[in-house]
Amino acid sequence: MQIRDLPYPDPGKPDARSGPRFLYWLGRNQLGGQLKSLSWGLLHQLGVAGLPLGAGLAVQAVVDRSGGRLAVAGLVIALFGAAITLGDTMLHRAAVTNWITAASRVQQLLSRKTAELGSALTRRVAAGEVVAVSTGDVEKIGWFVEALSRFLAAAIAVVVVCVGLVLFVPEIGVVVALGVPVLALSVLPLLPRATRRADVQREKAGRATELAADTVAGLRVLRGIGGEELFLTRYRSASQEVRAAAVRSARMWALISAVQVFLPGVLLITVVWYGAGLAGDGRISVGELVTVYSAVTLLLFPLRHFEEIAMAYSFSRPSATRAARVLRLERTSYDSERGGLDDSRPTGDLFDPATGLLAPEGKLTAVVCGDPDAAGRLAERLGGHPADDEKSPSVLLGPVALDDLPLDAARASVLVQDKDPVLLSGTLAELLDVPASGDVAHKDALDAAQCDDVLAALAQASVDGSGDPLRSRVTERGRSLSGGQRQRLALARSLVADPEVLVLDEPTSAVDSHTEARIAEGVRRLRGGRTTVVFASSPLLLDRADTVVFLHDGKVAATGTHRELLRDDPRYLGVVTRRTDDEAEAETDSAGAATDHADGAPADRLPAPLKTPELLEEIEESA
Repeated sequence: MQIRDLPYPDPGKPDARSGPRFLYWLGRNQLGGQLKSLSWGLLHQLGVAGLPLGAGLAVQAVVDRSGGRLAVAGLVIALFGAAITLGDTMLHRAAVTNWITAASRVQQLLSRKTAELGSALTRRVAAGEVVAVSTGDVEKIGWFVEALSRFLAAAIAVVVVCVGLVLFVPEIGVVVALGVPVLALSVLPLLPRATRRADVQREKAGRATELAADTVAGLRVLRGIGGEELFLTRYRSASQEVRAAAVRSARMWALISAVQVFLPGVLLITVVWYGAGLAGDGRISVGELVTVYSAVTLLLFPLRHFEEIAMAYSFSRPSATRAARVLRLERTSYDSERGGLDDSRPTGDLFDPATGLLAPEGKLTAVVCGDPDAAGRLAERLGGHPADDEKSPSVLLGPVALDDLPLDAARASVLVQDKDPVLLSGTLAELLDVPASGDVAHKDALDAAQCDDVLAALAQASVDGSGDPLRSRVTERGRSLSGGQRQRLALARSLVADPEVLVLDEPTSAVDSHTEARIAEGVRRLRGGRTTVVFASSPLLLDRADTVVFLHDGKVAATGTHRELLRDDPRYLGVVTRRTDDEAEAETDSAGAATDHADGAPADRLPAPLKTPELLEEIEESA
């Protein structure tokens, strides 16, 4: 796999049982790239290891005053130099390719898992951990995959050099062969403590990132209640904890680096002192001493890879563990042995066994729920995103359970637009370029969502001066637009998709009542013959629904039209008119008194079920 071929057509199914197993799976899937990097690394490392041989031959030729051997030595040095140049260049290309392709594979896996889990992801994994996995952890995992082949090449080169020195100069080669393993393994006792400190640093950094994200998201509210400084103080404290943990971790890695410098220095001094004595006694030649000295000096370069691979594994192992934890998450906790169905799109009524909610096929169903959080969770359930702790049966579309459908088919069948939809940066045409049935034109969707003022504003801001709003750019998350404009564009995008079932959670909460009435009529007209579920408490939307379902304590409490429920169900009336519990209790007492004195009761003391249609209309207008 080359960089130009990315992304992967299929990143594969990862072994997410643990962090080390995930790293092994990544390396195994990049076996070709690893072998290529290992080959070029061996050429580079053996070229470096061969330079001492040429240097020793050259020095000995000078001592012996042999021009022919000096020329041969020069040729040997030139060949090894060419090997170093070619090997280093190609090794860098192969290693960087391994890094980028490994990181890309992990990113694709995480992206697919995010799309599969949807909003359930952040309920199962902390937001700070999700950010850490998708950014820094991906790079650390790629670093280990890239460093592995270079380490293997360095290890093979060290073995070759030690064996060569033992055969070439046994008197000193044995000393080097005994000392090099000590150098390579000297940092192992320090690694567990360094890894623990690095884990503490990353854990604190994840918490600080999560706190920062929460603070930024709620900054406007914090300023309104005067809590901005409190949260900033908490973040400063968390940031200082991260700094202190990073300093402690850096001290340990500095100690490891010092050991890697000190012990090779001791070995080099020992070899020089011992070799000088052997040369003075005539047991080895000057050229052999130079060869041994040069070999030991250049051994410090491949030995550095032992420290790097230790650091790479220490940093990537917890990163891989976090990534594996995310990748282990499943779309549903239901029985996976039922098996999936084919990619055909089911049709029929939408039914939730947990609440008893039934949305008839081809109708506009409004859902009223007094708890906004419970409404949001139910909307996610209808889209196949159950909470992690929910064990209730799957939502049914016709006779088919959504959890039995392949993910693509489930997403195409049921589309959920939540309270705070996200607009991606790009042109308006790109924003509306979503997988769709093709039956709804962009213009019709924009008209139904009452986006005329949005189109006018975008036309004035068109970068090419064409005045075409579809070619105008929408900034990241639609920050250049008002809340109502963002909401209407998101609604238009959902209408363009034209799914079999469209679930809208408070789609008009940020628009005025006149616009809301036109949007309600536009959605009803454009979605004719399609199943639409709208979570709302606005009478303007509820009055245009074919059926209104009222939920109380997580169960369907009443079903009917908006006017019927206003007349017959005091609890529904309380939610729609936003009465408090005290007001509802007072009206209940009033209703009881009116029953006892029905003949002479004043008109303003009549209970809710006895109110006239004219009074109901006044209640709707005031709401």
